[in-house]
Amino acid sequence: MIRYFFFIYLISLFPTYCQELNSKVIINTDKLQSSEVMIFEEMQVAIEQFLNNNIWTSDRYNSEERINCNFIINILNEPSANLYEATVQIVSSRPIYNSSYETVLLNHGDREWTFEFFPSQNLEYSQNGFNDNLTSLLAFYSYIILGIDYDSFEKLGGEENFQKAWKILNDSQNSGYKGWDQFGSKNNRYWICENFLNPKFVGVREAYYNYHLQGMDLYYSKPEDSQVIILDNLSAINEINSKNFNSSIINIFINAKANEITNIFKGASLNTKREAYNIMTELSPSNSDLFNKILE
Repeated sequence: MIRYFFFIYLISLFPTYCQELNSKVIINTDKLQSSEVMIFEEMQVAIEQFLNNNIWTSDRYNSEERINCNFIINILNEPSANLYEATVQIVSSRPIYNSSYETVLLNHGDREWTFEFFPSQNLEYSQNGFNDNLTSLLAFYSYIILGIDYDSFEKLGGEENFQKAWKILNDSQNSGYKGWDQFGSKNNRYWICENFLNPKFVGVREAYYNYHLQGMDLYYSKPEDSQVIILDNLSAINEINSKNFNSSIINIFINAKANEITNIFKGASLNTKREAYNIMTELSPSNSDLFNKILE
């Protein structure tokens, strides 16, 4: 008994800290003609351990502060032994103050995941340059997740993480793998990172902060005040969008927030509903059917 209390005392003196990410990984092989189940089980465990066990920042996290995120990896093809072509859907979220609700910060699909994975492979990340495409992909998105999360708690707080993602991108430029250069899709890894670091999109990042810390974190105690703050920041994003239509950073915001914004303003006053509807249909015309629900 004395030893037990001494152990508890030591814990109180030296609190334990955790890594930043609390990631769940799903490997989907439905489209792959393969009977090698074990390799994908190993892949799932290796990727999850890589994401969750690496220390990505110098900040200390308690277990309840870890960032919840999901990586859903769809294996499409195995063009040669141990080489895989895949897509991935990455979702991260953060809790909202004074509620059990978690708001989505990132909901992004990357269709250019090509990587090698070998049986019993131990994934190791090197900060000194390109090692392999899988660890570069995972480390890149880890820093994007962290950057967006930090931006939601502190104005431009994610800068260091976006810079680290940019270094990974530069190190991967000559790897021969798709998605790392500026000549592909405007929503590829290059443009995601470029937009978050581009001064012309600082207003979008500031709106991330205001939307979450001053808007969403207030929503459950003062919903009407929260709606006003959120609307002001949606208007600011829309103004930037009018000069930079279809930019990656704004697409990321819309993909994460479209459903949430619709639900927030469904209960607003009629004038607020109309204002929210007009802004959102300008921001994302392709989601107009969804935004029609605001006016119901």
